[in-house]
Amino acid sequence: MSKVYSIKTVQKMPISLDQAWDFFSKPDNLKEITPANLGFNIISKHHGPTMYPGQIIEYTVKPILGIPLYWMTEITHVIDKQFFVDEQRFGPYTLWHHQHHFKAIDGGVEMTDIVHYKLPLWFLGDIAQVILVKSQLSGIFNHRYKAVEERFGVWPGADNKVIFG
Repeated sequence: MSKVYSIKTVQKMPISLDQAWDFFSKPDNLKEITPANLGFNIISKHHGPTMYPGQIIEYTVKPILGIPLYWMTEITHVIDKQFFVDEQRFGPYTLWHHQHHFKAIDGGVEMTDIVHYKLPLWFLGDIAQVILVKSQLSGIFNHRYKAVEERFGVWPGADNKVIFG
């Protein structure tokens, strides 16, 4: 059986909590912070303009060789201006549980992402983690840091990291 892996990222942004929540709680903004080479496209017709518990969002992504994959997530928890959780219902992972936390700090907002994920295919999933998935997810979150900095500005002395557990 393959393992459950985790990622934790923390990014500070020189914006207000209202600005951060307004941007990150709108599903359509996800494409703006996702690498273009993933071919990310929201295909749901009725996902709504802002997050709410029970919301279903459907995407296609092209993570390997430009082959489109279907991905459906459900927003399972939302506490306004504090956190929301998306969980994969259908897609490439056996488990995908992504927490997005927001906290006002002096001079801005601290955003923490915590992802737990499991790959299919038992030991083959563990091999894929080592040779492909870990570096791909690291690249996605590093791209996100840069995209967020371009949009909202750089936190002085920022030392953003993607931490795998």
